[in-house]
Amino acid sequence: MKSLIQSVPDGPKAIGPYSLGVVAEGRFIFVSGMTPFDPATGKIERGSVSGQTTLVLENIKKVLKASGASLSDVVSCRVYLSNLTPETFQEMNEVYSRYFGDSPPARATLGAQLLGFDVEIECVAALSEKNPSL
Repeated sequence: MKSLIQSVPDGPKAIGPYSLGVVAEGRFIFVSGMTPFDPATGKIERGSVSGQTTLVLENIKKVLKASGASLSDVVSCRVYLSNLTPETFQEMNEVYSRYFGDSPPARATLGAQLLGFDVEIECVAALSEKNPSL
């Protein structure tokens, strides 16, 4: 059984045929690749890698919250950078480490051809029994 998260309050919108997140068997939330979409402007925002990473992680937080989870529940992330260099990796990593603190999830970081932005992150979080069912 799965529950789909199609929208979140003040959050990103799906810009294609996908769900923002899917709760599987009430045990995990799979968050789609989030982009630097700014819900306030309704646009993908370009700018620094650190600024884009911040916006992406804020969007992830909103999708997680809709399932009753938070960043502390994330067990795995995939980070995609359009121009993977030591500099862009460091810039992303500085922001990422502020969000995940002392207990970061497992992670892979990949260089990828992205369309009109530089950072995309997808993740999986474990849901505890205290989290509400969708």
